[in-house]
Amino acid sequence: MVNKTRNSDSEHLIEAIVEGIRRKKGLDIINIDMKKLGNTECDNFIICHGNSNTHTDSIAHSVEETVEEIENTRVWHKDGYQNAQWILLDYGDVMVHVFQEQYRRFYDLEELWADAQIIQIESES
Repeated sequence: MVNKTRNSDSEHLIEAIVEGIRRKKGLDIINIDMKKLGNTECDNFIICHGNSNTHTDSIAHSVEETVEEIENTRVWHKDGYQNAQWILLDYGDVMVHVFQEQYRRFYDLEELWADAQIIQIESES
């Protein structure tokens, strides 16, 4: 029963994160579901990118604000706002990575976690 609640909580959190990304027109949103891999730091990576430092910064702030608004949950840890090339927001079971496109391609987390289930999330127009 605990797993169902945890999964349900994570699903609601992911929906709020995606809404925050969409509000600022974050690009190429994916969910890397790592639950079946075992021995991972978290269950999901949500990854997207923006076009500039300003764009990535605004996406990350929007995620924080939207998650707090919808789920009444604050980020546990955040890093990367200084240069806004790769901003990490840690929500425990869900980690959010907001990149500038060239840094996303360079670090290529999608390939690094290729054994996990990668779910493409539609951007809203």
